[in-house]
Amino acid sequence: MNKTDLIKEAVRRSGLTQREAGRGVDAALDMIKRELGADSVVHIPGLGRLKLTPKRHGFLPAPVAGGSPIPIPAGRAVRLKATRKAVASLNSEPLKLINTKNFGGNMDKKHERETNDRQSTPAEGAALGLDVGTSRLVLASGAADRVKAKAELNAFIAVPYSKFTENILKQNKVSYQLNGGSTLQVYGNEAARFANVFNTEVRRPMNGGTLNPAEEYSMSVMQAIIQQLVRKTKNGETMRFSVPGALLKDGSPNLVYHEAMLRDLLNSMGYNSKGINEGLAVVFAELEKENFTGIGVSCGGGMCNVALAFMSIPVMTFSMNKAGDYIDRNVGNVTGELPTRIRLIKEESLDLSRPPQNKYESALHIYYEDVILSLVESLRGALAEQKNLPRIDKPIPIVLSGGTVKPKGFLDKFREAVDRDGFPLEISEIRIAEDPLTATARGCLIAAMYDA
Repeated sequence: MNKTDLIKEAVRRSGLTQREAGRGVDAALDMIKRELGADSVVHIPGLGRLKLTPKRHGFLPAPVAGGSPIPIPAGRAVRLKATRKAVASLNSEPLKLINTKNFGGNMDKKHERETNDRQSTPAEGAALGLDVGTSRLVLASGAADRVKAKAELNAFIAVPYSKFTENILKQNKVSYQLNGGSTLQVYGNEAARFANVFNTEVRRPMNGGTLNPAEEYSMSVMQAIIQQLVRKTKNGETMRFSVPGALLKDGSPNLVYHEAMLRDLLNSMGYNSKGINEGLAVVFAELEKENFTGIGVSCGGGMCNVALAFMSIPVMTFSMNKAGDYIDRNVGNVTGELPTRIRLIKEESLDLSRPPQNKYESALHIYYEDVILSLVESLRGALAEQKNLPRIDKPIPIVLSGGTVKPKGFLDKFREAVDRDGFPLEISEIRIAEDPLTATARGCLIAAMYDA
């Protein structure tokens, strides 16, 4: 767009005369020139920043066939560095996802599968975000202002094989795998229902935030659940998936293996995939207005992940292996109930802002307080050990996300723990993410849009 086009666009949008619009454009261009001459950067809220950069010499194509190219002398050029929001708004074409049939049945309704099968392939450069959690897998797709999310339980249960059982599973659109003819592995959302019916515990492909080395079928089940959420592609769409931070002091030796296996799996499905820290994904999803500066916390099933970022740059990341599963397991031990049943009680009726109503709620209150205090103390200790913290000139926010933070009263108890003994950084606010269950996936989607 040249200056004449810019004036015409100003006339169209503002209703000004050609002369008035021309004066306004001239004034704006003069201001940009003056500011660039002063410090080489002009910030435009909501769009990004204009920066003056060196320009190498080059050539324009010849104006007529057979003519000589027109030389362009070296000098300086104005370039735009767009914000994440601006990039996301430009990359606004919604994605169309297709659920492919897996090893066994499919939970989707027949007409939904037929509709998906007729959908076209997403355009190249489209983006997806995948939260790979111990408890659930969440996929985020679409545009920045119209994010769509869908989830599957990251679990399975084995039932005895028979041809009759297999046919019943198929008829009811239940997803399953065959396991050498001896058992059928029901996976995804249906696994919890089967576990309740048979009064048993689900099996997990992941444990403590990473692939479970003790589970023989961890990778095959993970692959099946991921393929239930997103189909294969040939267009090289950008995929960013969450990975946990290293455990404080102990480290996480399985992290490298975990990330590499997921990356290889997603790349084999045709994606350009890369891992992103889970806590940092929360910062991307929730702290745009704060220039992506603050603390993102994701409390899931296997871990609590924490990231401190300054203008989107991770300054400190770590994880703690006390989270939702820790609560379910220990409450189950002291009450004599299965962790699966405890999880249902926790998700459906727990209110931490009122006194406990029964033995299950009493135990849940105790172990929730243990997790919250451990998380806040770990955060205090990690900040105290950081030798090169940036000098942030104003208070920063803390955003909490993940299924473990959903019970009413969690936020108040977390605030009390932070205020109890002071905090190394000045905090502007502590709040729950807009949608705690999808925050990590949305942050991964934003990172993918920026990189696409």
